Amino acid sequence: MSILEVKDLTVTFPGGIEAVRGVSYEVERGEVLGIVGESGSGKSVTSLAVMGLLPRNATVSGSVRLHGQELLSMKEDELVKVRGRAISMIFQDPLSAFTPVFTIGDQIAEAVRIHQKVSKDQAARRAVELLDLVGIPNPALRAKAFPHEFSGGMRQRAMIAMAVANDPDLLICDEPTTALDVTIQAQVLEVLKTAQRETGAGIVMITHDLGVIAGMADRVLVMYAGRPVEQGLVDDIYYRPRMPYTMGLLASIPRVDGEEGPLVPIDGNPPSPAALPPGCPFAPRCPMKVDMCDDEEPPLTSFGGGRHVACIRAHEIEHKGMTGADVFPVPVIPPSDVVRVPRAERATVLELDGMQKHYPLMKGAVFKRRVGTVFAVDGISFDVAEGETLALVGESGCGKTTTLQQIMRLEAPQAGRVVVLGKDSAGLDKSARKSLRADLQIVFQDPMAALDPRMPVGDIIAEPLRAHGRTDARAKVTELLRLVGLAPEHAERYPQQFSGGQRQRIGIARALALEPKLLVLDEPVSALDVSIQAGVINLLEELKNRLGLSYLFVAHDLAVVRHLADRVAVMYLGRIAEIGTVENVYDSPAHPYTQALLSAIPLPDPEMERTRKRILLEGDLPSPADPPSGCRFRTRCPKFARLSEAERQRCVNEEPSVARLANVADHGAACHYAEEIEVITASDNQEEQ
Repeated sequence: MSILEVKDLTVTFPGGIEAVRGVSYEVERGEVLGIVGESGSGKSVTSLAVMGLLPRNATVSGSVRLHGQELLSMKEDELVKVRGRAISMIFQDPLSAFTPVFTIGDQIAEAVRIHQKVSKDQAARRAVELLDLVGIPNPALRAKAFPHEFSGGMRQRAMIAMAVANDPDLLICDEPTTALDVTIQAQVLEVLKTAQRETGAGIVMITHDLGVIAGMADRVLVMYAGRPVEQGLVDDIYYRPRMPYTMGLLASIPRVDGEEGPLVPIDGNPPSPAALPPGCPFAPRCPMKVDMCDDEEPPLTSFGGGRHVACIRAHEIEHKGMTGADVFPVPVIPPSDVVRVPRAERATVLELDGMQKHYPLMKGAVFKRRVGTVFAVDGISFDVAEGETLALVGESGCGKTTTLQQIMRLEAPQAGRVVVLGKDSAGLDKSARKSLRADLQIVFQDPMAALDPRMPVGDIIAEPLRAHGRTDARAKVTELLRLVGLAPEHAERYPQQFSGGQRQRIGIARALALEPKLLVLDEPVSALDVSIQAGVINLLEELKNRLGLSYLFVAHDLAVVRHLADRVAVMYLGRIAEIGTVENVYDSPAHPYTQALLSAIPLPDPEMERTRKRILLEGDLPSPADPPSGCRFRTRCPKFARLSEAERQRCVNEEPSVARLANVADHGAACHYAEEIEVITASDNQEEQ
């Protein structure tokens, strides 16, 4: 018997806006149902409706049964007894889900006492046990800490501890790993699997990350415009998709295991729930659209074996064995003339040599005193050649953003050198700095925050041109809008009238206005849906080849990095851990940290995910105010435990520098015992190398 049965669930907000339109699914005990789709598809609203957490102005109809008991008609006081006991939810942002004025232990203990007749002491002990279950170090001590004293990964694990406190039958996970580093994400997913084994609960996993779903889910529900468009077993959905939207989603994913060529974007944007097109909602974006698609919305039709598809051409797709590349046109990106010249013969556009940036650690409100130093960036060296993309990767807190800030300021660093286009930043006066800024531009992570909402797009793009005294702003704006795939008439619109992907294209157009030679890309696609992200990545690749640009690309998504970058530098706690060409670093990583990063990245391939070998790191990133002695990674290094006592002492006492690996011209690692191994596709049944 199913734990949860959702039938024809509809959610309508004031104004007749149907955010969810007839969603139906079931979840059995011990089963994981993955719900995927772009932003605005109705995934989260569906889960909030099931939990009874929607605002009062929402109208909910249909049926939600938990163990056969109807939840939609249940009174609030009765529903409170069910929430947390039989059904629990893990939210996307654990910091806002916890109360900041109570300790983590008290909040978990409260969840226990609400549903169980236990004493305060018993609930407190249970809270410590739960924190230990989800892998929080020193659980008795950390239970007394407040939410702001936990890192993002620890807060998410504490949220999981609270969710499983009363052994619920169903866990709803709403984007539980979205804001986490890939290494912490791997830990959290492992904790979820442990919690499921302990409780036997069913799980509804809502996420945009198709790699996470491939490794976790038994069945998948694909949503578009508020309703399911495809549903079935995970292998069927990933290997034999029958709905063009599902095929497009899977084809647009950059893969860390190295598929070459342009990504396949889905043109256009999801429709607004307030203005759905006639017929099939996906028809305006679908390459397989025919006239019949506009007549009526196709129902979710059974294909047998639990498979359901909402597409009038699904049988044709099945009969012809079509793939995403068959349905969606693969863009053609012209090759670059610059990269035909060997790297050693190209000009260097950016060089960092031993750069440092330390911050004083102060204490006291009135009489401040220095109590320490934050070693944000502690001596890093790399260079970027003309026409090249160097990616800077690593966990949050490793120093990536500080590095970018130091480069963009064009000021002398505390130690070392920053040389931009042959000019040392230490020797620049105000006039030279302004002149050099024309050749060094940045594209920010959040396009909405980077664009002034009070200015039309044309003025936003023209602003740097006018600041540098250019008189051809109007004509240049038209040219730039066409260059990034937008229409010239868009110049009169405001940023809020554009989608996320279009806003990022506007940010790129503004960065290109002064015809720079070097672009700094600060997480330029992390805020975008995967289908929109693919188009922006292709645009960046095309612009680089056409204009001969060089990129310094900061990202946490290593799959995007593999697709866009030529070389990659891996940072850890203010230092470079490994550097080299993308092929060398990804296919044969030599530093244990790089190996852990790459093994933690989920692949959108269920079969590979089921057999992959993971390297899980223990704990969180140490504080940059108190880095470990010797090798900074040794406190989390899986290799450290296997070394002899003499070898360990070397790691404790001697800080390794980046050393070139034998027989490899452009591959170095800062590890005393570096060893190249293959980890991305390594499986559990392979012998450890």
